[in-house]
Order: sequence, then C-alpha cells, then structure tokens
Amino acid sequence: MANTGLQVMGLVLGVAGWAFGILVCATPWWRVSAFVGDELVVSQVLWEGLWMTCLSQWGRLQCKVYDSGLALTGSTQTCRALCVLSLLLCFFALPLCVVGLKCTRCLGDAHESKARLVRAGAILFLLAAFFFLLPVCWTAYVVIRDFYDPNVAAPLKRELGPSLYLGWGVTVLMLVGGAVSYLGSTSPGVPAMPVFGRRGKVNPPPTTTESKPEKVFV
Repeated sequence: MANTGLQVMGLVLGVAGWAFGILVCATPWWRVSAFVGDELVVSQVLWEGLWMTCLSQWGRLQCKVYDSGLALTGSTQTCRALCVLSLLLCFFALPLCVVGLKCTRCLGDAHESKARLVRAGAILFLLAAFFFLLPVCWTAYVVIRDFYDPNVAAPLKRELGPSLYLGWGVTVLMLVGGAVSYLGSTSPGVPAMPVFGRRGKVNPPPTTTESKPEKVFV
C-alpha cells in the first residue's frame, strides 16, 4: 500500500528543486571573472549566465540581456535548452504527483491508479534532475578547462559561480524527491513462492488410492 508520508516528502523535495532550479536558470551567476596574473583592476567583477551578463563596479550592478540568442555559442544554447526542458518536466510532474497522492480524493478510491500517477511523476522528476545536471557539469568543465589553459588570456579566464554549486544542490533535491515519491507509491506485497506448472493449479489434488479388502484366511 502507498505511504502518504513518503509521497508528501518526495513532492515537497521535488517542488523545492523545481523552485531553486528556476532561480539557478535565471540568475547570471554561472561564471565570474577570475583575477589572475598581473591584473590590477579588481574593482570590476563580470558575472555571466545563460540569459544575461552583469557588471559590478564600486557597489553598482548593471545587467544586460544577450542581444541575440543565435549569436551565442552552441554550448550556451544547449545549456539553455536542457535547463528549460528540465523545468518543463518538473512542471508536468507536479500535477501528476498531487493528483496521485493517497490523501487526495481526485480519483476516489482507485489506489492503484493513483499510485501509477505518482510513479510517473517521480520518473519525470528523475529525468528532470538528469537534464539539469548536464548543463551544470558541462559549464563547470569548460570553466575549469579554460582556467588552466595557457592559451586563454588572463582577462578571459573565469571561475565557478555560486549558481553552479546551487545547481548541484538542485539536482540532489530532484533526485531524492523523485526516488522518495517512487518508493512511497510502490506496494510492499510480494508473493512468497512462485507457482510453476499449469495455470491456476497451485497445489495438486491429493491422490487417493483405493484400498483393497484384505483376504482373511481361516
């Protein structure tokens, strides 16, 4: 039978991952300018994200949205698409998990149908975590690769922004939420022993042997 506590806990974790995922996707804190070499100007900090760049100077922050999405690199466009796909999967998983909760009355007493809806929503949360993890890990890899590349000029080097660390936390929330929701909607009952032989014949009927009357010799 489904566990209401696990279902609610998984739903809360999944919604939290979805909300923080929207924040990570929208913020420009994916990459930050690195001060390496003999660079003297440290009052300007450049932040770069998927949708905009921000320049912080003397406590003032100025942000600008990218003029053209097609002018961006293929890596940035792919990261955009994967993040949006992940958030859409969470959006579709949310109503499935809410309707399929054991404590709701949306489908009456159809417990098995409700459990299937929760399992479908849990799988969507797991897929969302996978698709959100890809752009975060790829961006971190590119930043680290360019930082240690001697052919990249010092002003073009970047460091890992706080959005990447928050993105890894978002994937954990989605993964745990999906796993807990799936476990909370599974039935623990399992048949003790498998049945072999003809269908519907569990135990063979007892064989009776006719007892012949014994001959009595006088």
